[in-house]
Amino acid sequence: MLKNTKNRLDRTLTKRHKIAIAGVGTLGAAALALSAVPGNAQTTTADAPTGKVAYSNEQIKDVKPSVTSQLAAAGVKAEEMSAKHKAAVAAAKHRAAVAHDKHVAAKATAAKKAAAAKKAEASRKAKEAASRDAKRIQVKPVAAKTYANNLDGWIREALDIMKKHDIPGSYNGLHKNIMRESSGNPNAINNWDINAQNGVPSIGLLQVIKPTFDAYHVPGTAKSQYDPVANLTAAANYAADRYGSIDNVNSAY
Repeated sequence: MLKNTKNRLDRTLTKRHKIAIAGVGTLGAAALALSAVPGNAQTTTADAPTGKVAYSNEQIKDVKPSVTSQLAAAGVKAEEMSAKHKAAVAAAKHRAAVAHDKHVAAKATAAKKAAAAKKAEASRKAKEAASRDAKRIQVKPVAAKTYANNLDGWIREALDIMKKHDIPGSYNGLHKNIMRESSGNPNAINNWDINAQNGVPSIGLLQVIKPTFDAYHVPGTAKSQYDPVANLTAAANYAADRYGSIDNVNSAY
């Protein structure tokens, strides 16, 4: 019965269990042998036990590391994991710091660009305003020249119009002929000469007949023989065409 029981037990035990049991048995036997030795280490063959203890140095060849070794290995692993975790955290912080620095730098750059753009826009507006002011100054209408409503004013206005139309003549040339023809009366009319007899009397400052006035009328002046400026410019235009200038007329023309 015992034999069979032992066989069943052997079959049940695993290889690992067998190795562990063998190691424990060997260590136990060694402990018994050491405890049997007297304190003074003096032994005789007569004191030695009759049964021999079998001892082998090969019993722990395949034994797993002890609990202490396992704990030491676990500690090393924990330290490695902790070191990796610290390294990961440090790397994450470094990346965050770099990203923050980039963000701050980007904001600073954007602010500088915005300030530069604002300054450029202000400068552009200032230049445009200055240009508009300059243009307004350039196109500022010149006050129209005014003339006195008398003989002097009429002659001077007629001379300015004659100058624009390249009609020769001087103040003196106009004035001397006016004095001879009408004495400076713009409403003067000749009702007795040949022109009057033909139905076209001489009228105005320089006594111009209607056909001559119409033929030599200067654009921009009134179309009336009685208008002093229109009368003077038409007569001067006629005299320039026939005599070269009103200055060359010294009698009836």
